[in-house]
Amino acid sequence: MNILFVMKHRGNAGNTHAVADYVRVGQKYGHNVAFYGTPLPWLPELKFSTNINEFDRVFYLFESELYRVNPLREAALLAHFPREARAVFDMDGMYNPRILLDDYDHNHKDDAQQAEWIEFYDALTDRVMKPTLAKQDAPNVTPLIFYGYDPSLEIDQASAPPKQYDILHVGHNWWRWKEISEQVLPGIEQIRDRIGEIGFIGLWWDKPPAEGPEAGPEAAFRSDPETFRRLKIQATDAVMYNEVVQTMSSAKINIFTQRPVLHHLRHLTLKYFEIFYADTIPLLMLDADHAEAVYGPASRELVLPGRVAEKIADALERPDRYREIVADIRRHLAVHHSYDRRVDELITAMRD
Repeated sequence: MNILFVMKHRGNAGNTHAVADYVRVGQKYGHNVAFYGTPLPWLPELKFSTNINEFDRVFYLFESELYRVNPLREAALLAHFPREARAVFDMDGMYNPRILLDDYDHNHKDDAQQAEWIEFYDALTDRVMKPTLAKQDAPNVTPLIFYGYDPSLEIDQASAPPKQYDILHVGHNWWRWKEISEQVLPGIEQIRDRIGEIGFIGLWWDKPPAEGPEAGPEAAFRSDPETFRRLKIQATDAVMYNEVVQTMSSAKINIFTQRPVLHHLRHLTLKYFEIFYADTIPLLMLDADHAEAVYGPASRELVLPGRVAEKIADALERPDRYREIVADIRRHLAVHHSYDRRVDELITAMRD
């Protein structure tokens, strides 16, 4: 099958890395997979194409904005790919009723915005796919995890960079502050004198977006630089997608958080899998049942809610025990979430 992905190209975002894996693994099975567009100098290793005649399926991958190519190219895409050859991946839960969690995170700001998204999706295709384990009620919605795990990308102790941090969080401050400020930072503060360097790597931890309101709702970027200074937490800019695993490996512990709306919808992201490539101990801000559904029973030992200080202290004091847990989870991921399986699931879904 020949598949074209239409999406916003962001080198510091997980979806780019995931599609790059589909390009790589798809070749092994004779599938031609590419990003739609012209080659980009800051992403030289990725395969791009605008020759739509070489492709027979197109996937539109949307996050929290309606990404559109220019009108002439869009018309050409729609003319070449019949409706049944198109599908949408709804990564951020926009093809859903309005959701508002704790008067904080939401998928749509109002009914008009929700209607705009639904109308656009329905105009493109009869098939919407969601990266989730949760069953879907709508007949045109297919749960398909999308992200996968490749054991060849695992970093071991011998090949890992030196440890710069005791604790690291890699990811943007996009609807993260409520969980970080109410659970993670108070737990860290309890045992700060027993922790070495702490880093938060990503956008907007120490300052709001330069674009202002155009970047999104103000609440999405809420932060408190003074608390970071008081707890001696370093905030640095994001790294490119192909540097994420090495960066995570520079810390003894990496803390995983997820946007509340996506956790509510049980959506998976690439970070679920990337964090287990790294030579680190992942500690997970997930509920235990959801963690087990993805990672297997051993993951219950890594969940943080309600015991942040206890788990961080224990992982720092007994790293060998936690490395055994991580090794168990890596084996589970290799069996149940390989990209070979993901490519097969994707192809099967489109053939069906």
